[in-house]
Amino acid sequence: MNKTTVIFLLSVILIGCSATRERKLNKSIDNIINSGNFENQFTGCIIINPATQDTLFQYNSEKYFLPASNTKIFTLYTALQLLPEQIPSLKYISKNDTLYVQGTGDPSSLHPILKDSTVVHFLAKSKNIALHLTNFVEEDFGPGWSWEDYDQYYAPARSPLPLYGNITSISKLDTLRVTPSSFRDSIVFSVSGKKRELHQNIFYFDPSRKDTLEVPFIINNKVTKMFLEKALDREIGLIAEMPSGPKDILYGIPSDSLYKRMMHESDNFIAEQLLILSSSSLSDTLNGKIARDHILANQLSSLRQPPRWVDGSGLSRYNLFTPESMVVVLQKMFADLSKDRLFRLFPAGGENGTLSDWFKGNPEPYIYAKSGSMGNTYCLSGYLLTNSGKTLIFSFMNNHHRQPSANLKKEMTTIFEMMRDTY
Repeated sequence: MNKTTVIFLLSVILIGCSATRERKLNKSIDNIINSGNFENQFTGCIIINPATQDTLFQYNSEKYFLPASNTKIFTLYTALQLLPEQIPSLKYISKNDTLYVQGTGDPSSLHPILKDSTVVHFLAKSKNIALHLTNFVEEDFGPGWSWEDYDQYYAPARSPLPLYGNITSISKLDTLRVTPSSFRDSIVFSVSGKKRELHQNIFYFDPSRKDTLEVPFIINNKVTKMFLEKALDREIGLIAEMPSGPKDILYGIPSDSLYKRMMHESDNFIAEQLLILSSSSLSDTLNGKIARDHILANQLSSLRQPPRWVDGSGLSRYNLFTPESMVVVLQKMFADLSKDRLFRLFPAGGENGTLSDWFKGNPEPYIYAKSGSMGNTYCLSGYLLTNSGKTLIFSFMNNHHRQPSANLKKEMTTIFEMMRDTY
């Protein structure tokens, strides 16, 4: 038997062993999903190898699921496609002695964490400022959002020129501290079941509270004008439309700083504003639907199961996506971005963000993914690194479960570790 024949036979044997091992793995995963903690709910899953385009496992991957914050994967892709390396913070025209400005939806200005002062420093150079805010053609809250979340930190209203993250921060140790300070006289000390009046910027704070209370404030043109005037220590005007002519753009912080916070902390406000920001690159009209429609009609026109996609954050229960569509978008980002940059944007299992307590590596992270959680829903989609050095792409979506999500995460960990150790 010559050398070539021996090599051929060994290859056939190895391929056969690999195929047998993969069949056993698929059967094991199928058994897990069809019993135990997954039995009385709806589950969809797909795992692919982007290098070979092989589908390694799939289960209901073409079915539609409520994605929760997995929606932010589509928002991230949209922003990566439409926004530059630095965030466009303002559009402006300077005529005669007046600076005419309009917002782009940039959420970073005076944000309590991002602390960007680019807009304020820029405006401070001009004596006469005319502010245009009527280019925002969007509801304050997304369709399908829960109305009772109006006073919850995770559901600030959307706006054309956000300031302070559209959040009031209240704390009291030695003295009362309120940001923005304009609301200092609007704090009521009370042990109340609500944090703010539904239709007024009246806030309720328990004086025995030791941590900081974060409450969305009602935002409108009058409030935006008030905040800017206080920050600039001068009056500014509101105008119904911008002057004709080309607009210049003021650029702010690096875009990746917004993307990372959105993905790591599952920041709903930044997600919503990123879609509005993305629309500003296509039109002077600020509306997240413009960006969503553009991406679906162009970069994602080949999706086999087009989503019902109504917001940027996933707060809405109207959203519907399939695991297969999630994997398509993840694969596109994997092809477009360096692995280092891409994995920095996603939480690492066992290390940071929403995955800090789950899917731990041994010792290095092997899961880089975005979770999506809301009542009776837990989804996880992203990248899995195998022991042999391969990168797999997966989407695992769970809807209508009545048990603690921790039970599902334990079962999912078993599946992910089997994939990691087999491929």
